[in-house]
Amino acid sequence: MTSKEKVAALRIEMQKNKVDAFIIYSADPHMSEYLTEQWQERAWLSGFLGSAGFVVITQDKAGLWTDGRYFTQAPVELAGSGIDLYKEGVEGTPNYIDWIISEIQENGTVAVNALATSHANWEQLSEKLNSKKIHLIDAPLLDQVWTDRGTPSKNPIFVHPIERAGQSVNDKIAAIRDKMEVMEATFHIISSLDDVAWTLNLRGSDVQSNPVFLGYIIITKNEVLLFTNLEKLDADARKQLDESFVKMMPYEEFFNHLRTIKNQKILVSPNSNQSIFESLKENNEFLKAAVPGNLMKAQKNDTELEGFRKVMVRDGVAMVKFLYWLTQNAGKEPMNEYSIGVKLKEFRAAGENFVGESFGSIIGYKDNGAVIHYSAKPAGSNEVTNDASILVDSGGQYLEGTTDITRTLPLGAVTEEFKLNSTLVLQGMIRLSMVKFPKGTKGVQLDAIARLPLWSHGKDYNHGTGHGVGSFMNVHEGPQNIRKDMNPQDLLVGMVCSNEPGYYVEGEYGIRHENLIAVKEAVTTSNGTFYEFETLTICPFFKETIVKEILSPEEINWLNDYHAICKEKISPYLEGEIKDWFLNLVSPL
Repeated sequence: MTSKEKVAALRIEMQKNKVDAFIIYSADPHMSEYLTEQWQERAWLSGFLGSAGFVVITQDKAGLWTDGRYFTQAPVELAGSGIDLYKEGVEGTPNYIDWIISEIQENGTVAVNALATSHANWEQLSEKLNSKKIHLIDAPLLDQVWTDRGTPSKNPIFVHPIERAGQSVNDKIAAIRDKMEVMEATFHIISSLDDVAWTLNLRGSDVQSNPVFLGYIIITKNEVLLFTNLEKLDADARKQLDESFVKMMPYEEFFNHLRTIKNQKILVSPNSNQSIFESLKENNEFLKAAVPGNLMKAQKNDTELEGFRKVMVRDGVAMVKFLYWLTQNAGKEPMNEYSIGVKLKEFRAAGENFVGESFGSIIGYKDNGAVIHYSAKPAGSNEVTNDASILVDSGGQYLEGTTDITRTLPLGAVTEEFKLNSTLVLQGMIRLSMVKFPKGTKGVQLDAIARLPLWSHGKDYNHGTGHGVGSFMNVHEGPQNIRKDMNPQDLLVGMVCSNEPGYYVEGEYGIRHENLIAVKEAVTTSNGTFYEFETLTICPFFKETIVKEILSPEEINWLNDYHAICKEKISPYLEGEIKDWFLNLVSPL
């Protein structure tokens, strides 16, 4: 079926169930950003493949709400679906709940799938809709329309050893119980997949590019329960769980177990699915707060940080070999955006302990570089030659850590305007890399530092500057970020973030420069403790697109020092022509 036909089929189910509006969030029962195939409901219905966004269907209208990363991509993928694009964050775009209220009458009915709807979203919907005498119900109507979803993977669940995790399962559970005691909680639910995997020092591959597995954890004062597909636990994983006194239960028994729980003070994230709250609402008290382990996970320990440093050298070598291959062969042999991504993965796969990509590579040639989260398809992607520029945003999952790097480089002649904009983006990245900031600083307070060079020229970019990154874990991790939106989370020692300003000219080119950075303590003075960033990523930038006159002496020194580190770390792994090429690349500006 086409998207238009799927929407029509859904409307028939809506009529049967007397539903006036149906909301399809991009989510699964674990509120994941990246989804297993059987939970990609919004993508299946609409054809829009971005990682963020949701769809609202009424009997005569349909809309997709998404953020600035997808303003160029979404209209292309929605074409012919009958679904309109609503640009979040743009003046004049209606809030989706207000839009629903304006479209349906009093005593109307709005439905969602509670398994794929966060409690926070449910509460917000309920409050606004009830004020207008509109009912909200749980009705998974897409189950009647999408009948061939496939089945969950049978990929094994394996141990992430303490030699790489840096902290034992028992110690993590003890730390979580300490937090529970402070909050007077007697029962704690962990439903987010990366928090489940982190807590138990286990990894899997149920979600593409994310080393996680489907599961829930329950922690009480006296027991720990893991609900997952028991057949997938390998012998070492079972042994580790036994030694950590974790009881193993079938995944499908989770909600049945919840319905037996009474008279508990339950610590649960408001970002957990609404079905959890429905199962526990009788004779229990909710303590709605972030999962304690989420912040613990974000603050990388010394072992994890050392793992990052190791894989950055390995990843940098792969990137340099790839960049050499690309610059030397573009225009000489046939290649397209998709095949370039395949080649890049081959270079990474040659490295030790490579598990897979940390996300689908974004290879945007010429105008496709302006599609912020562009995804090249096997058929129909742009042919690439020795002309103009290409944006390469990619990353790897290694047993010791996760990488995420973007380099924008010339494959041929580029305009002076491109060089100016590329330098402004790089300047913003360098300034954020150099900043010192007082303890207690939040990401939103640093975001403007990376944007200021562009702002001074009346330019900006429509995405965040930085997101958290996991340790052999999800490439997007919270609770910290660096972006315009207010986030109350302080930047803390050990947090790893991306540093990725950009600039995009629709129909022409895109520019993004990205390194990963880690928060570390810098100095303590009479004015308090100050932090700074350690740059983790090791891969040079292309001097051909740098306008040196724009950069300050301090910024030039930073870049030269960075390239000296690249030379020290990477050159021992190179030889011959590629080494000569690389040494020229990292020579002082």
